Amino acid sequence: MATDLRRRLASLLVVRGSGHGSDGQRRYPRWELPNAELQRLLADGVGGVILLGGSAAELRLRTEQLRRWADGPLLLCADVEEGVGQRFEGASWLVPPLALGRLFAQQPDQALTLAERYGRCSGRQARLLGLNWVLGPVCDVNNNPANPVINVRAWAEEPEAAGLLAAAFVRGCQAEGVLTCAKHFPGHGDTSSDSHLELPLLPHSRARLEAVELPPFRAAIAAGVAAVMTAHLQLPALDAERPATLSTAVLTQLLRGDLGFGGLVVTDALVMEAISAHHGPAEAAVLAFEAGADLILMPADADAAIDGLVQAVQSGRISEERLAASLERRRAALERCRPAPAALQALDDLQKLLEPQELQLSRNLLDLSLIRHGDARLPAGPGLNLIRLDTQLNAPQLPAMAPALLRPAALGYSPTVFDARSPSPWSDDPAAPLALDRLAPGPVLLQLLVRGNPFRGSAGGEEPWPAVLAQLLAAGRLAGLAVYGSPYLWEQLQPLLPPTLPAAYSPGQMPEAQAVLLERLGLAAAPLEGGFTD
Repeated sequence: MATDLRRRLASLLVVRGSGHGSDGQRRYPRWELPNAELQRLLADGVGGVILLGGSAAELRLRTEQLRRWADGPLLLCADVEEGVGQRFEGASWLVPPLALGRLFAQQPDQALTLAERYGRCSGRQARLLGLNWVLGPVCDVNNNPANPVINVRAWAEEPEAAGLLAAAFVRGCQAEGVLTCAKHFPGHGDTSSDSHLELPLLPHSRARLEAVELPPFRAAIAAGVAAVMTAHLQLPALDAERPATLSTAVLTQLLRGDLGFGGLVVTDALVMEAISAHHGPAEAAVLAFEAGADLILMPADADAAIDGLVQAVQSGRISEERLAASLERRRAALERCRPAPAALQALDDLQKLLEPQELQLSRNLLDLSLIRHGDARLPAGPGLNLIRLDTQLNAPQLPAMAPALLRPAALGYSPTVFDARSPSPWSDDPAAPLALDRLAPGPVLLQLLVRGNPFRGSAGGEEPWPAVLAQLLAAGRLAGLAVYGSPYLWEQLQPLLPPTLPAAYSPGQMPEAQAVLLERLGLAAAPLEGGFTD
């Protein structure tokens, strides 16, 4: 009986694994379980895996392997908010959702059509590669430009647009037989800190939540979203003691009761500092389950989390009826999933992954969201291609063959890339913050790959880019500007540019976005660039 109870509770855990096959390829070994532990947990009944890393081909092999290891049906998911190619190379990597929100303000019908196609593309490719759950859409309203973690991941900056676009994504993705997940409930858009690093405080009243934060979740629920993910937020208006993930007032009374959601409730990762800094893995899992969560995502220690849940049921802290309800919701969700086609086995079959209409969707989204400043082309070098890269390990947006590197090089601009791990390029003079004496001479193409990202701790607005532009212009050295990612940074810098200076903005940071933007600045495809064609 005890063994049966343990297996039933284990099925409600979702643990982290690498999309790569071998332990040595894990990108984040602190979070991604080694294969021996992953195989043991799946054999013991753990019911879900969240994956990151690897190519599309590797993902297909990996999902098949995990299903062989498992004792029962698995939920296999990934944070592919911007298309499957955001995490798994070879699939479609689409512009961030906020680009659709900006388009919605001008062309609402077109934006909604594209959002549904965005969902269909994500769902179809996820299913072909063995995933049955897309951890999106982000239903947060990004009404705080300084938000360090949501930012361009949100679908819009206004509640109505965010809800309509998120609902369109849900309909498109779930039409492909793949579950979706509205996150981060009840709304992470108006925070100035990152719950990966600390517990943010959202001081708004219930009336304000009803007006701004909750409408997109209501829209997603009305569209039939399969799951809702909790936010690690402190909301005193709803619960003065516990964060939303651990709050009965938020998950049971508000989400289940007031919003009428009957699907799966999944925690955000319990290993995040907002939770793990205050609660051990067993107590965090029990508190989340007591509050109304069905699935426990990424506990800091899976065995301890299961032990804690077993003890809670045996002691009567969690009732058998409550456990049965979560198990039934998980079973019902899995029944909604369409399996991956068994025929997709060989690498040659993966050529079917990118359909022509999906390639066109990716390009259309880039074209529609690009903003061009001035009509001039970037002048020929020799010069300096100065690239600011987001603080991200294993940055997939800047591989060795990236257009942002190769195209300017073909025009005579030598690259210098810096991020938080690089030697500081800053001087002590706030009026001239860039240490030009440490940089190569000549005209400067400034390329800024800046956006809010988990673990970054900021949205990039703290760096003195307006002063840098003024400094380079005064020195006669600014040849061009490219901003990838944050629309807020672009809106801050564009008014400072001379009318004829070649500059452009793209919400995407991926190599295809670089190719499209640099094409508009007159930089043709470079030799050896690969598949990023004009």
